[in-house]
Amino acid sequence: MNQPVIWGEPHAERADAARNRVHLLTTARQMLAEQVPAKLTMDGLAERAGLGKGTVFRRFGTRAGIFQALLDDDERAFQQQVLSGPPPLGPGAAPLERLTAYGRARASFLVRRRDIARAALDGSQPPPAGPRTPMSQIHIRMLLAQLSLGRVDLDMLTIQLAAALDGPVLFYLSSVELADADEVQQRIGQAWQDLAERVCRP
Repeated sequence: MNQPVIWGEPHAERADAARNRVHLLTTARQMLAEQVPAKLTMDGLAERAGLGKGTVFRRFGTRAGIFQALLDDDERAFQQQVLSGPPPLGPGAAPLERLTAYGRARASFLVRRRDIARAALDGSQPPPAGPRTPMSQIHIRMLLAQLSLGRVDLDMLTIQLAAALDGPVLFYLSSVELADADEVQQRIGQAWQDLAERVCRP
């Protein structure tokens, strides 16, 4: 049984606001392809996009808000892969297979965006950054419920597994370990599989 998980719909916005959002995010990605995140500023984004500083401020609020919006945009694409993509990440595979695939895909997602995730922290919220953190908890909770785990606290187990997987893991890794993105995401993915198989062992 594979039930769709609804993680939230985008807020409705005016056509001109939607165009500005797409333009600003596209421009921000272009700038990040040319420079490190630390050099991206609200003033610089406004100038490059050809929009007023007030427009950028109203859209993002803070510099960290730019990176939060970029993460949110990427999260929506990731969400669609989980909801309707091919198995085992998408529907159609056994719960444990989906849980393992989710962890591996999530590790890749986070490692590839580690600099943006760090820049998205604005000091007012703990890591992991951004409003999409519950996504992992909702999906993991659904998959755990489909497994025969006996008398366990599924809600607390879900929180612990999500915490082991999501953003904070990046803050425990040294710059040396993060230097090889392919290797570290493979190691995180394998560790997640080992953890999931042990936790879900009949």
